[in-house]
Amino acid sequence: MVHQKNLVEEVSGWLRTFDDGSVDRTWTGPPEVTFMAEPVPPHEEFKEGVAVRDVTIDEKSGLRVRIYLPQHEPHYTENHNKLPIIVHFHGGGFCISQADWYMYYYMYSRLARSASAIVVSVYLRLAPEHRLPAAIDDGFSALMWLRSLGQGHDSYEPWLNNYGDFNRVFLIGDSSGGNLVHHVAARAGHVDLSPVRLAGGIPVHPGFVRSVRSKSEMEQPESPFLTLDMVDRFLKLALPKGCTKDHPFTCPVGHAAPPLDGLNLPPFLLCVAETDLIRDTEMEYYEAMRKANKDVELLINPGVGHSFYLNKIAVEMDPHTAAQTTGLMEGIIEFIKKH
Repeated sequence: MVHQKNLVEEVSGWLRTFDDGSVDRTWTGPPEVTFMAEPVPPHEEFKEGVAVRDVTIDEKSGLRVRIYLPQHEPHYTENHNKLPIIVHFHGGGFCISQADWYMYYYMYSRLARSASAIVVSVYLRLAPEHRLPAAIDDGFSALMWLRSLGQGHDSYEPWLNNYGDFNRVFLIGDSSGGNLVHHVAARAGHVDLSPVRLAGGIPVHPGFVRSVRSKSEMEQPESPFLTLDMVDRFLKLALPKGCTKDHPFTCPVGHAAPPLDGLNLPPFLLCVAETDLIRDTEMEYYEAMRKANKDVELLINPGVGHSFYLNKIAVEMDPHTAAQTTGLMEGIIEFIKKH
């Protein structure tokens, strides 16, 4: 007799879990946005100034990264004109999305081109099959892989070894990926990364929340990329079993988290969207970082919501979203240039 599997949980069209432990991530929302969650295959030839390859960085675990290489002048000497390396952690509430989705390809090929930087985007393990700290471990492993490339022991990746500047490595993350920027940087602060230097961290609309709803969560409008239902359900599936949103993974300024002033962090650029549901808790993080005497800058985009820049339809149809996306990109590039 075939066992009929039963639905346990559904999250806003993005994800369904079943009682046999299986997970279905087929998008069941409006079909016109399906293309943003479609995978883009790698292409070794330059398209619109960027080439893309996928690389397995750990044969045992199967951990992979996607590398974006911008077209550039090939007259490099030892360290002259090498390109900064930006390690990217995708969003999705720790539960959905992949590094090769069109929404990330569209944004991070643009960043590689505009910033003249190599972007290394990590294929993170997803919850609930892999609850946190799995994604943090993957992000940290990617940084350790860069260190092994830089040391030249047994690892070699031609794009990074030939063109990458291991002395200028940045972390960037969207939404829940912004949480990883904080936690991977904090973990990296305990180890000798040389020849890698962590030059900066850029959490973009990080998923910092707490058990008690903030004012912005109660008052700001929900967006296609973030609803309160998504916040609650994704985090319930992603946090260690039995933990609340006050866990340090989602509340790095709470009582359970290690004090910020004891962390060895690089300079940070915190990017906030003015009408983001979780704006208030992101601003609590900013204030706590300042109080702990951390080097943290703030970039606020007015009149836009969570992950607005990943919504290609809005970026193309709405002049305000387009202008704010350009402003966000320029702010990120300026931060990279000065570090």
